[in-house]
Amino acid sequence: MGTATMLVTAIAMLASCTSTEGGSANPVDKKEMPAKIAFAPANGAKDVAVTEPVKVTASGGDLTVVTVTNAEGAPIKGAIAADKKSWASGEVLGYGKTYSYTATAKNAKGKETTEKGSFTTLNPGSTPRATINPSDNATVGVGMPVSIKFPEGGPTKEERAAVEKALNVQTSQPVEGSWAWISKSQVDWRPKAYWPANTQVTVTAKLYGLAYGGGAYGKADLSTSFTIGRNQVVKIHTPDHVMNVYRDGNLTASYPSSNGLDGDPDRTTPNGTVIVMEKDPVGDFSNPKYGYTNVMKKWAVRISNHGEFIHENNDNAANIGKKNSSHGCVNLLENDAKSYFDSALIGDPVEITGSVANYPTTSDVFDWLISWDQWKTMSALS
Repeated sequence: MGTATMLVTAIAMLASCTSTEGGSANPVDKKEMPAKIAFAPANGAKDVAVTEPVKVTASGGDLTVVTVTNAEGAPIKGAIAADKKSWASGEVLGYGKTYSYTATAKNAKGKETTEKGSFTTLNPGSTPRATINPSDNATVGVGMPVSIKFPEGGPTKEERAAVEKALNVQTSQPVEGSWAWISKSQVDWRPKAYWPANTQVTVTAKLYGLAYGGGAYGKADLSTSFTIGRNQVVKIHTPDHVMNVYRDGNLTASYPSSNGLDGDPDRTTPNGTVIVMEKDPVGDFSNPKYGYTNVMKKWAVRISNHGEFIHENNDNAANIGKKNSSHGCVNLLENDAKSYFDSALIGDPVEITGSVANYPTTSDVFDWLISWDQWKTMSALS
């Protein structure tokens, strides 16, 4: 046999000792391979978002036990999926906390694999607590906005869009509306037109764990459910010296009034749509600037933080229905003031026209002084 023939024979013999697929003659049984476990957040992770769910996954086997404990050693809520390939937490995490996890999985042969680890959540510079209005179970007028106020300056401009996305308004009937940032620390939602009467409204604000910027994060989620009451709107054309009250578009009461002095822009009752903000059986209307103190009037209905009320002023009875002489308030006779007071809801619109001045947008509630087109541009999502 020649040398070339011997080499071919040797190569053939070598080939006969390997599999046709290029693998080993004795491949590893995948069923013998240990299960692998993965964690998210990963072991040793820092500054983990508190809203980020903890997840554990297994490959090459099934999860049998998963335990995630907080800094006090108490387990957090969570469950293994039906296919036994994953586990997910069922609660949000705490700020600045260290969490530990242990997970066990079995491969097809019943061999167990156990992995352990830990991670730490972010520790905010501050956690401002926001507030929401209207409150739970309130019944309010058809002009009532939803207001969320933030302390400590509110979210930065860069974070407002994310905050707004966390806000949700649900209504029992279709209502077109929008959020608008009316200041650095307040975002309001109002409908395009007045709320439909008897609408049920639920507002949720998923603010916990949300970045406000500057190291601040939301302290807690907020929610409220309230009812829009009957449709009542007050209309005052100041030169007419009368206050008209409408229910569902129909005139139901007409009261003689004396409005703000027309000759003094600082004393006029300004033009614009405002809302009932507060009701007090007796209000203090002292005004040292004009030389009178300890002036108490009945059935005081605040319609602006600019200083305007609807209230009783029998001391001005000679001008009521005849002449505008007040310092900006709408003066009514006592019986009329009591009748209106009893009918009013917080959030009822008050529409004022005919004055020599307009309402400034400096009051806490000036939502209806803004046109709808402009209002929409005040959303961070516009």
